[in-house]
Amino acid sequence: MSASSVSVLHGVPVVPGVQYAPVIRPGRPPVVDLPDAEIAEGDRAAEAGRFLAAATAVAERLRDRAAHATGAAAEVLAATATLAQDRAWLGAAEKRITAGAPAVRAVAEAVDQFIGMFTKMGGLMAERVTDLRDIRDRVVAELSGLPEPGVPLPDVPSILCAPDLAPADTAGLDPQLVVGLATTLGGPTSHTAIIARQLGIPCVVAVSGLDDIESGRMVLLDGTAGTLAADPDPAQAAAAVDAARRSAEAARTWRGPGATRDGHAVAILANVQDGAAARAARATPAEGIGLFRTELCFLNRDTEPTVEEQAAIYGEVLDAFTGGGKVVIRTLDAGSDKPLKFAGHPLDEANPALGVRGIRIAEGNPRLLEHQLDAIAVAAKETGSEPWVMAPMIATPYEAKTFAAQVRSRGLTPGVMIEVPAAALLAERILDHVDFLSVGTNDLAQYTMAADRMSAELATLTDPWQPAVLALVSTAARAGAAAGKPVGVCGEAAADPLLACVLVGLGVTSLSAAAAAIPAVGAKLATVTEQQCRDAAEAVLATPGPGEARAAALALLA
Repeated sequence: MSASSVSVLHGVPVVPGVQYAPVIRPGRPPVVDLPDAEIAEGDRAAEAGRFLAAATAVAERLRDRAAHATGAAAEVLAATATLAQDRAWLGAAEKRITAGAPAVRAVAEAVDQFIGMFTKMGGLMAERVTDLRDIRDRVVAELSGLPEPGVPLPDVPSILCAPDLAPADTAGLDPQLVVGLATTLGGPTSHTAIIARQLGIPCVVAVSGLDDIESGRMVLLDGTAGTLAADPDPAQAAAAVDAARRSAEAARTWRGPGATRDGHAVAILANVQDGAAARAARATPAEGIGLFRTELCFLNRDTEPTVEEQAAIYGEVLDAFTGGGKVVIRTLDAGSDKPLKFAGHPLDEANPALGVRGIRIAEGNPRLLEHQLDAIAVAAKETGSEPWVMAPMIATPYEAKTFAAQVRSRGLTPGVMIEVPAAALLAERILDHVDFLSVGTNDLAQYTMAADRMSAELATLTDPWQPAVLALVSTAARAGAAAGKPVGVCGEAAADPLLACVLVGLGVTSLSAAAAAIPAVGAKLATVTEQQCRDAAEAVLATPGPGEARAAALALLA
């Protein structure tokens, strides 16, 4: 087939890399007729018990998979397991069974009720719709004696194409057999994208026309350009893969530390969720931890973990980098799509993404933050470490001042996340109170562009290459330079080697990404000068959109 007749589909690039392989698609959800007949009154208690046993079995399998995973995969699987046993939807299903509905029908109706509720809420809660559908299909399969749905195990390395992927399926992928991902839905900060980065496999999301690409068809997936070419010329495809492989090999031989070709130092750090992920990061050239997400301590709990329990978890991460490398701990970032059972989050919050989340939880639950800071201080003392501690969702200098006082009173170093545009605009005043800033580009893009970061239709708006988002990063970085204080990026943007160079050109002093992305980021940075990065940053800020921004950066940094 000639190059001119090749069908090329376009999407949002998420993880760089090129792969040429046949398409596989996930198995279809179980097709089960919903019975109209009612359950006899005397059999309803047994039917409810059968339903609860099925939901428990699904949750236990997900927890078992979480226990054998690390990093983002572990967090996603654990959160999905928690949702599988969420009292709200379980109660709704039980109520229907008590009224006579068979368990399969009760599950379908209860989940549909909450899908409608979460969809109406919008924001990050809408992401839970995919999780709910996945749980529904697994529980229905369990009740019906059918195989659990999911991604098939291919016989040869393949590219997985799907409308969307349940987090539990994405987290369980074998990167030796599933060598690329493409989805019709999803955004650059979706669960699929985040786990693909951890796995280190090329990924493109929001691909228009992908549903027409059938299983077995040969495709060339380019995670750097954001394209999927169907039936390309095999020789040309092989050449593209070979060129990408050579670049990847150069990345694998990079040993750090982070610096441009002319010696401008840039710390390359890792994002982690637990001790296992921190130990894995220590085996890479990572110079420390730029983001330790602490939510895993809380999300699967009916009650708040004790100071001692938290300190043990934090100590594992600090231990991994004791004697070398800083560790930046983010305090609890819950709320919105990560509600805490014991924090009183309302299920009917009008707009969860703009609601009580992050540092705002401490307003109604001040002891949560106090106990967490106490636990970090205990872990620091026991490990002989000096962690930096930052708060998520800071919006005002006053919030930064209040948080910094609490952190300093425990002998720790305070900082804040820049995720809210107001915080970026007032970064200079915020830096009067804290010692560092860390830009979370995922939420910053969402709030800057007024676009749900989980919406496939709006994926172009939430692309971290949006010049408006990068202009706010530049504002924060300039404030840091003026104050002589570091400003890092710990959002998913830091995992893109090309964008990482632009961020350095904007004045960012550190980059923190999934451990799998670190070698590629460091290797790319080592090929360019600081002035090239500055020139690329200036060019990108002058462009009208993300596509033009990428092209401008490529022209100066290729």
